[in-house]
Amino acid sequence: MAGIPPRFPVTEQHIEQVMVKFYAAVRRNPTLGPIFSSHISDWPKHEAKIACFWRNAILFERSYDGNPMLAHMQAGNVRAEHFDIWLRLFEETLVSTLPKETAAAWSALAHRIGRGLKIGVQDINKPADGVPSLR
Repeated sequence: MAGIPPRFPVTEQHIEQVMVKFYAAVRRNPTLGPIFSSHISDWPKHEAKIACFWRNAILFERSYDGNPMLAHMQAGNVRAEHFDIWLRLFEETLVSTLPKETAAAWSALAHRIGRGLKIGVQDINKPADGVPSLR
């Protein structure tokens, strides 16, 4: 039985290239760099784990075993406004690394995932009696 085709044309090598380039940009970013560095001591290990996440999301591999929502909600120093910076850096990385159509498709997927994570982080930082965000 054939596997599920990828969401869009991208290879494992593309995913790895994007991870290395993106997290180099994150480390240089004055806002995101310190936040990520407070949680990550082994960058290659983190890049490999997030590459597994993207291979699961795009190539439908079953190699990722994390919970991104929980990780971001429990981090303690991740705020909703950080996702806009994250998405801008990620989109810049995609556009400079991949063919235009692949970059656009991956960016759209990243924006959908980012919206969900942003909402989760917004809600965790609200008072217990606060109204949850629905967008």
